[in-house]
Amino acid sequence: MASLSASLPKYMSLFPPRHTHHLHDLCVFPRNLSLMKEGSVRELRIATSSNQTEPLIDSTDKLSDIPLLSCSEAIEKLKQNRENHKGKQQFLAMYSSIFGGIITDAAAMVIPVDDHMVHRGHGVFDTAAIMNGYLYELDQHLDRIIRSASMAKIVLPFDRETIRRILVKTVCASKCIKGSLRYWISAGPGDFQLSPSGCCQPALYAIVIEDQSLFDSEGIKVVTSSVPMKPPQFATMKSVNYLPNVLSKMEAEEKGAYAAIWLDNDGFVAEGPNMNVAFVTKEKELLMPNFDKILSGCTAKRVLALAEGMVRDGKLHGIRVDNVSVEEGKRADEMMLIGSGVLVRPVVQWDEQVIGDGKEGPISQMLLNFILEDMKSGPSSVRVPVPY
Repeated sequence: MASLSASLPKYMSLFPPRHTHHLHDLCVFPRNLSLMKEGSVRELRIATSSNQTEPLIDSTDKLSDIPLLSCSEAIEKLKQNRENHKGKQQFLAMYSSIFGGIITDAAAMVIPVDDHMVHRGHGVFDTAAIMNGYLYELDQHLDRIIRSASMAKIVLPFDRETIRRILVKTVCASKCIKGSLRYWISAGPGDFQLSPSGCCQPALYAIVIEDQSLFDSEGIKVVTSSVPMKPPQFATMKSVNYLPNVLSKMEAEEKGAYAAIWLDNDGFVAEGPNMNVAFVTKEKELLMPNFDKILSGCTAKRVLALAEGMVRDGKLHGIRVDNVSVEEGKRADEMMLIGSGVLVRPVVQWDEQVIGDGKEGPISQMLLNFILEDMKSGPSSVRVPVPY
């Protein structure tokens, strides 16, 4: 290491000044570092991974080794990549207005790199669960993505009924019985300018994801997010600009928690990174933050509707949508996260404060059961049959 450290200053000039202080801390160097000539920085590749904060230098790739691929070779590489990186979720079908149809080969489920959604974040999205061959709250989610597209100044690629028909047909082609349908409306491909004026036409993409995992009802821990939340103009639309959400989720995981809770500019409870928050007060009220500064959750609104039956049965004394202080939230009998991905997930600890008795609460469990039952046998207003 002594000889390596001694030779390091010679190569400092190869890196921008703001990065040179990192080089002394690196533990991986090319074996042929001593043979490099000044100015040969192209022989180095900076590699990072999701759990690294410092870059590592890797010399395994050289520009001269990068092949020029034909279209068929690129497609084969896509297929190999899919085979080598299969996860828990399976992608069964994709619609692309660029293709003008539906594909079922996961290797071909791609989006043009010049799509404004890719390099400018100019796109909106939404999702709908698939349960026992039915799409759950498809129309509610479809209404929301149309509102989001309007807020993002994206012209719809098709009328509402055509988009709905495409989405249902994509699920039909997938043969998926249980999973989710996720779909995007973007400004479309065209160029790499900031303005979408060069985009040919807006685009619609949809993908069907099969996921056989069960919804988990085990109590979780949350923390207060230090990542600033999006201002209301952007928080109330479901756009693809999710970097704050991602960083908030990562912050929670780094602290051993499931999610981080955002507070608005006035210090009131806002939402989680991709779910709403609700509480059961000591007065047995179901309490949920106002939707004026956060995303209007379809699942959260359905929970509010289903909870009305619990009020009639005397299990709840009332339902309130209002500003919620952190103090009021932390002293609640129950706390829960609500969203299409988690349904209803009880929270047993927020920061260092144990919620209630530190166990999953009965109201949270009842609401989860109501949602699951609603997904399986609810009214036609929330369940759309898929004609497989």
